[in-house]
This record gives sequence, C-alpha cells and structure tokens, in this order.
Amino acid sequence: MTAAGTGEAGIANVGPLNGIVVLDLTRALAGPYATALLTDLGATITKVESVKGGDSTRGWPPFENDHSLYFDSVNRGKSSIALDFYAPEGQALLRRLALAADVVVENFRPGVMADIGLDPDELRAEKPALIIASVSGFGSTGPLSQTAGLDQVAQGMSGVMSVTGEDADTMYRVGIPIIDIYAGIFTAVGIAAALVGRERTGHGLAVSTSLLEAALAISVFQGQRYLSLGEIPTPQGNNHPVLAPYGVFETADIPIIIAVGNDKHWRDLCTLIGDPALADEPDFATGKSRTAHRPALAARLETALASRSGIEWVEALRGARIPTGPIYNYAQAFADPQVQHLDMIKHVTRTDGTDLPLLRGPISLDGIAPLIRKAPPSLGEDTRAVLSDLGLSEHQIAGLVAAGIVTVSKG
Repeated sequence: MTAAGTGEAGIANVGPLNGIVVLDLTRALAGPYATALLTDLGATITKVESVKGGDSTRGWPPFENDHSLYFDSVNRGKSSIALDFYAPEGQALLRRLALAADVVVENFRPGVMADIGLDPDELRAEKPALIIASVSGFGSTGPLSQTAGLDQVAQGMSGVMSVTGEDADTMYRVGIPIIDIYAGIFTAVGIAAALVGRERTGHGLAVSTSLLEAALAISVFQGQRYLSLGEIPTPQGNNHPVLAPYGVFETADIPIIIAVGNDKHWRDLCTLIGDPALADEPDFATGKSRTAHRPALAARLETALASRSGIEWVEALRGARIPTGPIYNYAQAFADPQVQHLDMIKHVTRTDGTDLPLLRGPISLDGIAPLIRKAPPSLGEDTRAVLSDLGLSEHQIAGLVAAGIVTVSKG
C-alpha cells in the first residue's frame, strides 16, 4: 500500500495509507470521524455531498461566521465534490468515482446505496478489490435495521447512559458523542484491516458496524458484570465503579482526581497524606474492602486533603507516581503545558482566507505526528479538480454545472 517512490524512511511523513483513495459518502459524525482518521494516515479522501446543502452538519452550530465548527472538527484533509445523488448523470459519476477508489465508506440506511446506483454487490462484482465500509444505526439486519439511529439513542439503548450520572435516578448522556466517535474508530480499524487483507488476497471485504454495536462493545467489564453475574450496574457519579479510592476528591480549594489502581499506590497515598496506619485498617486494607466502604474512605481522605491546595496535592501525588490530575475546562486543557508540548493544535487556512485552529489527529508514527493536509472544504470546493482527475474535460464539467448535476464552491 506504499505509494510508488515512497521509501520506508519516509512512510511516517506521508502516512502508511499514502496512495489509498477513499470515496466518502458519509455525513454527520461517525463516518466523517472514520475518514478523518484515514486521512491522518495518508489516505486521499474525496467527500461526496449532495448539491442540496451537503453534509447536514454544515448547518449545525457552533458557527464561526458562516462556517460550522461541528463540520470543521471532523472533515480535515478532505476534498469535496457536490452532485445530485438521484439524477442519472449524477449516479453515473458516483459509480465512476466508486470504481476508481480503493474504499467506499457510507452511512446510509440499508438499501439506499442500491437506490443511488451503488449496489454494493454489483460494485464488488465489477471490482473485486473494492472495500465497502458501512456504518448504520442498528445494524444491517433485524427489526430496527431501517430505523434512523443517532448517538444519544444508542447511548440510551446500549446501557451507556444507565451507568453515567449521579445515581440510578439521575442518568446522563456522555458530554461528547462518544458512540459516534467509537463507531468511527471501529470503522477505520476495519478498513485498515481490510486493506491489509487485500494485499494478501487481492480481494476487498465488506466492512460494517453500527452505533448500537459500537455502544455495546465499549461496555467492557460493565456489560460482562451483567452477563456473568446477573448484576445490573448503576451510576457511581465521579467514582470508579469497582475501584477505590478512584475518583474526584475535594482539597482545600479545588476538586482533583486521584486514581489508586493497586495496593502499592494505596499505601503510598496513605503515607503521603500523613496517615500510614490507614492502609491497614480492616475496612480499607484490600481493594474489595475499600470499595465496600467507599463513603467512609472518601471522608477520611478529604479530611487529610483539606490541608493543602489541589495543585499542591497534584504535584505531590505525581511525585509519588500516583495517577492524579486536575479537572479542566477546555480553556484550561488547551493551556496545560503537557497539552501544548504535544502540539496538537494546528492552524490551517480556509479557501476564503480565514484562519482555523484545528486539532490534529491523535496517532503518531515513528514519533511523527500526522499532518493536516488540507483545511475542511467548502461545499463543492474540489468538484472541478475531482472530475478532471476522473477524465472529464472542462467542457463536460461546465455542462454538468449548468445542468445542476454538480455544483462548485463560490469561494
């Protein structure tokens, strides 16, 4: 999958997916998050959007002037072509684009791909090496397969909301669209695996996941707790559900997070707060007993922690190698010296000349962080270039624009 002329020494700079062409038919968040990860790794992403407004998130707040920052946050590095999905000429272009790609990614309801002339079975019969990845709400089969699904619906149905919040009577959604994000990550992993498999066999695969499957998959020990023990987990607020002390604790001024994951951490914590005997008290001597007596333990710890400021405790705990940290808002998070050292915020320039500070991707290769190869595109920004690469002449492109089959960005 290495592009011609790219040696091993330079692969981290261009990305291991350099030369892989991805046709992105997705919108909203799960699919675009997946393709953003792929472009971080070097793939060329052509985002196909409807001439009738494009990706729905272009109309979602927050806005910076006319720019949706929701859209911008997950569409770095991509090119945009806008066309009519239901006009015969538009469908013919779609098919040509799909067959010219290595990977097609879509998150339509099951059956819509066939409706727009991209029946997956027909595409893969014509091009066996083609990889088609699909993200749905509830899966491609079953009683809810044709039902629209969104992140919070999956959070609710999967049990994620049932373990998030203050207590069993006060449950919350996670504050970011965590299920969309995980579905996107799983899709990207599946595509990467299919690309490796294709190198060995020459054949592509159909990769699929859903919001519901992704949400259930991240239940890990909470789901296993029910499956094996029949116990139904409940929210534990800011406490870890099974470990103690592990959660949020008050200090002289601010709350901090202390995460004790083993007995050594526990003994070191007791010594640090000036009460080494606490480690051997029967109610707190083992991980199991500490969890059983969590409220009493928290009270004892917070009495000791009240003697110093939160930042002082964080420094002391880190010095003792006990996992800890403050609770930041986003302004504080981006100002933290470690975050700044990671250099995750990059500046790109949109086609209208405006500056956009944007988070880069999180995966580094050989110590090299991913590039943001292109600012998030305006609708139809790359229509002419994409069609030209497909072999269309300027005259043909102008005819398609005049007929409303495709649109081009106005700036």
